[in-house]
Formats: sequence, C-alpha cells, structure tokens
Amino acid sequence: MSIETTPIDREDRLTGVLLGVAVGDTLGLPREGLSRRRAARLFGAAPLEHRFVLGRGMISDDAEHACMTAQALLAAPGDAARFARSLGWRLRGWLAAMPAGVGYATLRAIVKLWLGFSPERSGVCSAGNGPAMRAPILGAALALEPSRIEPMVRASTRLTHTDPRAEEGARIIALAAAYAAVRAPEQVNPAELLARLRERVSDGELRRRLDCAAELLARRASAEDFVAAIGLHEGVSGFIVDTVPAALFCWLANVGDFRRAVEDVILLGGDADSTGAIVGGLAGATLGARAIPETWLGGIADTPRSVGWMRRLGARLARAFRGEGAGAAPGERASGGEGPLGLFWPVLPVRNLIFLVLALKHGFRRMLPPY
Repeated sequence: MSIETTPIDREDRLTGVLLGVAVGDTLGLPREGLSRRRAARLFGAAPLEHRFVLGRGMISDDAEHACMTAQALLAAPGDAARFARSLGWRLRGWLAAMPAGVGYATLRAIVKLWLGFSPERSGVCSAGNGPAMRAPILGAALALEPSRIEPMVRASTRLTHTDPRAEEGARIIALAAAYAAVRAPEQVNPAELLARLRERVSDGELRRRLDCAAELLARRASAEDFVAAIGLHEGVSGFIVDTVPAALFCWLANVGDFRRAVEDVILLGGDADSTGAIVGGLAGATLGARAIPETWLGGIADTPRSVGWMRRLGARLARAFRGEGAGAAPGERASGGEGPLGLFWPVLPVRNLIFLVLALKHGFRRMLPPY
C-alpha cells in the first residue's frame, strides 16, 4: 500500500495506539461475552465509564499483547525472525505469571513454545482475533517503512495462529493503522482505504463484509445496522472475520471522534474488550493520545503496565522508528540502541491474582438479574 506522509507528532500517535488499546480493553472488559441487550441492562449505555472495580479499570490480555509486541519491536527492530523469538519469550513469561484471561489458541501456542517448539512451528489452527490485538502497534510503528509491515505481521500471527484468515485479518488492521498514522484525520478516506484493503484479502466472506462496510458507511448507517447486515445479532464474536469488519466500520464511521468510535463498538456486545482495544488502537493512530478522554485514562488503575509506563514505551517507539526522511539516516532502524523498556515483572503474579479475584466477582455478578 502506497503511503503519503504528512508531518505529524509520531510520539503522540504511537502513544495514542498503546493508550487507545488500553482504554478500549478496560472499558470493554466488564462487558466481555455479553449480548448487547444484557450488557446494557447490567452496565447501561453511553457514555461509557470504567466499571471493573470501584469506578476504575484494569487492562487484560489485549493491551498486554500490544505492549509485549512493542517491546519485541524495540528488541529486534529490523529482523522478523528475531522479533518473533523475542515476542515468543515474552509470551512465555506472560503465561508464567498466570494471567487470568488467555485465549485458548494462544494458550496452546504458548504451551508449545514452552515445550521447545520454534516460533515458526508454535502456532495452532485458529482464526481467533489474538493476532489482531497485536496488529495496530505493528502498523503504526512501521508506517514510515511500509514494506516491513507484512513480514512482521506474519511473524506475529504465526507465532500463535496458523489459519490464513487470522493473518489476513491482522494484516489489514496493521495496514489500516499505518494508513492512519501518517495522515491528518481529515485525510482519512474510508472508501479509498477499504478499497485498498479489499485488494489484500483473499477470503471471500471477509471481502464481502468489507464491501458491506463500504456501502453502509457511504449511506451513513449505524454500527447496529452494519452488524445486523452481516448477521451478528448477539454481538461481535472473537472470530477474526467478525471482529475486523466491525472494528473497521466503527472506527471509519467516527474518524474524528475517539470516544464515539470506541463506544460504538463496545456497545455492540460480544468480545467487547478485544473489539474495543482494536478500535482504540486505530483511533489512537488517527488522533493521537491527546484525543483520548482524560477520564478514561485517569480511570485505569494498573501496574506495572501503567498509563505512565505506556507513555514512556510510546516515546521510545517514536525515537526508534523514525523512518527515512523523518530524522533517521537511510536504513536506520533504531535510535540510540535503547532497546525494550524495562518492566518490574516481580509484581505481575500478585497483580494477576488480584485481577483474577475481581474477574471472578464479575462472573458471579452475571448470574444475577437483571437479565
């Protein structure tokens, strides 16, 4: 995909992706797996607020994967195979800290990594949306060197998922983030972008849904109209062919409005933390961290991947991936050899235990009315 660059604040955009993923994840998490109707009865409609614990939110695997992907990019900025190895070790460590939420396909893939399978052979046959959670930061970070996007997306996807649809879905999310990250918001053209993305898709159902998104966006239809048109009546599932078109539609219908884009997709129900995270990442790539509502950012209570830590990670990515013509010498991949941002990992098992207790509380709450 040819990308025309526009002077933008790279640090704000890359930080916007990480923080956008985080707020979408935290806001959607309490509603994960609920139908649109049941989620509205339990948690209300827009405007959305943090509802995980005492009016605050905590991130889950969606934001954690985005952060691990960013760290792996910093560890191996110029080599897809080294990037996959770095991400693989981070996934091993992540599972060892006993996170409360792990997708089944991702779990099986990480177990294979621990058993000695290489990153090229650890993936399992699944079209879940795990790779799409990692895609926005890949696309935005590599937006100034677009030829490097597909190899990195392929390495990231095949580490956990081998179904070709998982790779196609992750690739078009990454390309969409790259498209947004180098343009002013008013330069984002939904019809043009969807036409370009469609050319990169071979799966017939995914192409049909992208065509439907383009048609309904032109008619200014609502997100509810779109998911009804593609048959998602109970919410957006974790199947990547469902997730990707819904995420693209909600983002492109609200290119200049971060809050509305994230709220639209979360209120559809289903896999709300993942869809919220993906749309948050795309909206962050478009509008930057400055556009994220301060109440949403201030409501995230987490450690060691705190809002401040993610801001520092975004700043380090911006210095590392400046691209040719943006302050780097030709072929330069990283600035100063900073490498990954350190993480105080000893606190993770305690943090994950607290998260598990709170998640179980939500699980029990769902057994009670209103239904």
